[in-house]
Amino acid sequence: MSDPLHRTFLLVDTERFSDRDDVQQAYLRRMLYDVVDRTLLAAGVDQTLRLRADRGDAIMELIDSSVPVNTLLRALLTEVPAQLRSVNRLAASSAQIRLRAVLATGYVMIDEYDGWVGSDLNHACRLLDGDTLRAALRERHDDYALCVSEAVYSGIVRHEHPGVPSAEFREITVPGKNGPLTAWLHGPLPQGAAAAPAAATPSAAPSPASASSPTSSPAPESVPTTMEVHFGGTNNGVQAGVVHGGITFGERR
Repeated sequence: MSDPLHRTFLLVDTERFSDRDDVQQAYLRRMLYDVVDRTLLAAGVDQTLRLRADRGDAIMELIDSSVPVNTLLRALLTEVPAQLRSVNRLAASSAQIRLRAVLATGYVMIDEYDGWVGSDLNHACRLLDGDTLRAALRERHDDYALCVSEAVYSGIVRHEHPGVPSAEFREITVPGKNGPLTAWLHGPLPQGAAAAPAAATPSAAPSPASASSPTSSPAPESVPTTMEVHFGGTNNGVQAGVVHGGITFGERR
């Protein structure tokens, strides 16, 4: 097992892959490889700077931390749509390829079987399989949906690097096995998907008319109709018991 390595994760999955026959699936896999390879080369990522894991209808890339994430993200926003238009414009309807992708960063370890282990990578996989990203791709006329992790958004997107417009990203929450994950979807939210809740605003101060005057008695406090009562001593006549009926504590008249 290697020491933890900081890497950029690129995960790309093919929509409705299992609905195709074997010949169509083989074609879609070639197109998937071609689109991703061309995009990474456009970002300056050659074979020495990446490791790939094949998942049949999907691929995962571990990209060296020396590659600028903003350059990679800019290529994902421009090159992937261009490549998909080029591939699909002459393809039959049964051979159209549509992709969803996740860009994230974090730590990963590589074991003796060349397997990849790391919570950050697990979180990226959850984002790729999340319902919001799937729904976004289903509802779009183009063939691509991308989301980025919270770390990529806070470190890159929100700073408005050239070619990375932060206004086009929408915050989403994706359920995870260990709690909800925050991510940022590029483009409009799908129908029925709620944006991440905004920060709570302070409640307004009470108006003078509704405020109690200094001489007014406090409002009575109602207690449930059945309650168990304990008193500190026997002088009150009751040590413990269950009282039935409405009880109100307030100022003695």
